[in-house]
Amino acid sequence: MSIQYMQQAIQFMEDHICENINYMDVAQSVHMSNYNFHRTFSFIAGITANEYIRNRRLTLAAQELQTTDISVLDAAYKYGYDTPESFCKAFSRFHGATPKQAKQKGTKLRLFQPLVIKLIIEGGTIMDYRMEHTAKQKFLAIVRAFPTECINDDTDHSVPDFWTECNEKNLLEPMKQLRTAGKRDLYGLCSPTKDNDTHFNYGIGIIIDADTDTSKLEQFTDNGYTIWEAEPADYAVFPCIGADGNCIGETWSRFFKEFVPQTGYTQTDSTDYEIYFEKGEKGLICELWIPVQKE
Repeated sequence: MSIQYMQQAIQFMEDHICENINYMDVAQSVHMSNYNFHRTFSFIAGITANEYIRNRRLTLAAQELQTTDISVLDAAYKYGYDTPESFCKAFSRFHGATPKQAKQKGTKLRLFQPLVIKLIIEGGTIMDYRMEHTAKQKFLAIVRAFPTECINDDTDHSVPDFWTECNEKNLLEPMKQLRTAGKRDLYGLCSPTKDNDTHFNYGIGIIIDADTDTSKLEQFTDNGYTIWEAEPADYAVFPCIGADGNCIGETWSRFFKEFVPQTGYTQTDSTDYEIYFEKGEKGLICELWIPVQKE
């Protein structure tokens, strides 16, 4: 997402803040898939689009309650809540005061201002990357669908739990044994999504190439594994180096905030993935492969 699209998304939310909109409507307004918009916006802004809409509504509701004679009931319906009870609960959680208290002078309230996109020139940091082109690729993977909203939700552990579950059920090691020793790398695959999709597919798998024993693939697919195909694409490849998986999110954030503005590349809707090497460099958690094209 370019700065221009980010600004368009914010303006769309501000223009329609009292209407029944969510992140999917905003994604459609800037012609992006739900998945890519949700991930891109949250990495750039630090919050999801749904959180932005909610915080802005609660800010505007508080201002209107304090400065006009609008009733709590009318404010609840105006700012998108089905019942006064749900409005009061959300309002109190955000402001630390009830809507009725907001009508009283001297009540402390919180202000969540509209986002403003600014270009800040910074230096002194290095971001290692390389460009790669891949032909059509195939993977053998265990695949599961996840709701788009779980992306970048610090309280949601669906994908890490999926890895844990696959390890505990011994679903990964037999798959790895199809690969030549020393090349038993695992891939974390994210599916390209269509505009209106509310879920994305995430797969844990191995690549199928000349170093893979393909004679047993049918046995795996008969037991619930999936053949995952990725179309030819250009990739920006980044090493994720750190003590834990947090470095992956940090790399995604730097991709959107630093790499995209500086290089003119933007993410496409092809498969993106992480590679967890059997024999990787010290401190390397994985390589992050992001499909890109020049704007």
